[in-house]
Amino acid sequence: MHNFEFVRPSSIADAVAALASEDAQPLSGGQTLIPSMKARLNAPELLVSLTGIAEMKGVCRDGDALVIGAATTHAEVASAAAGDFPGLAALAGQIGDPAVRARGTIGGSLANNDPSACYPAAVLGTGATIVTDRREIGADDFFQGMFTTALDEGEIITSVRLPIPQASAYAKFLQPASRFALTGVFVAKYASSVRVAVTGASEDGVFRWAEAEAALSSSFDAEAIAGLTHPSEGMISDLHGTPEYRANLVRVMTGRAVSAAG
Repeated sequence: MHNFEFVRPSSIADAVAALASEDAQPLSGGQTLIPSMKARLNAPELLVSLTGIAEMKGVCRDGDALVIGAATTHAEVASAAAGDFPGLAALAGQIGDPAVRARGTIGGSLANNDPSACYPAAVLGTGATIVTDRREIGADDFFQGMFTTALDEGEIITSVRLPIPQASAYAKFLQPASRFALTGVFVAKYASSVRVAVTGASEDGVFRWAEAEAALSSSFDAEAIAGLTHPSEGMISDLHGTPEYRANLVRVMTGRAVSAAG
């Protein structure tokens, strides 16, 4: 690991000011950044920790939405969201292992946008709003491909606002070693629509399955998507599974999520 400077500001304004420095990077849970630094794949001169900013922590209900500070850990989301949004709480409780859940944060996960991460499925699956130090970004516009988001240079996520669905669930077929999703599906039912978001399957990262959304909006039952198939084009191919395997998992895990939510 290369030498670097470290600061831990106590306000969003101070964090933004520090990130204006040349070759500065934000540090939240550090579950991706720190290993990449240890492997000398990343060598920032300044790390700006976001973990000391109180206004970026915590979970609270605001009307029909759940608002989560970006520096809130997975373990805290799993605990605090259980009453108002059990589907999200269950998802957070499946991320990594206890050590990862104690350190990793929702903001860090979303900013990194790993194609197999769990949170992007919940955020896209609920049509959430990502709040930054500069603006608000709808989930449909935020995720822009593998490890790519709408965030500008130096822009940080401060909170996430997720509309609470009538019913929801996350079905995850995990890769045992990494505990990332080989394919994971988040389903959220609202009064007028159903949203289905898939992670871990596509080379482009998290995506919505429109055909399943249409079928489930007519009948929120696993049988409604039993006859659907998802194309294998663009699906990830690696030692864990072929594109065809992942395409089949999209349908299977969607059915499991609907059954769990129902």
